[in-house]
Amino acid sequence: MDRPPDLFDAIVMAEERYRGEGFQEGYAEGRCLGLAEGRRAGVVRGASIGSEIGSYRGFALTWKCLLSGSTSDKDRKKAKMLDSLLGMVQRFPYADPTHGELHEDLDRIRGKFKQVCSLLSVQPDFHVSPGGSALSF
Repeated sequence: MDRPPDLFDAIVMAEERYRGEGFQEGYAEGRCLGLAEGRRAGVVRGASIGSEIGSYRGFALTWKCLLSGSTSDKDRKKAKMLDSLLGMVQRFPYADPTHGELHEDLDRIRGKFKQVCSLLSVQPDFHVSPGGSALSF
């Protein structure tokens, strides 16, 4: 025989039931907001890295063009280093943000850029700000 629901049981358990429902609603809303915020942060960081890599590429192409008419051994060594930097930039995994060595590759490119700048006797000043990046000499 089924007993009718206890009135006091519903009152006593109301707090537990509402707390559980509130948790589920809050969790679902937080998850949606977290995904949106993460996506926004990823876009900003990706744009920053893309701008940095693009600056390195433009730098290398410009110097390669400037050195193209020279035949000295020093300039050929500089051109070879610029080719190496360009090769690293071209192999950078733009399309795969989950690439396991993405940050290591970026660090290697930064190191090669510094090496090239030293060889060219150029003092770079690269800094990324929320409004964009700037590379000056």
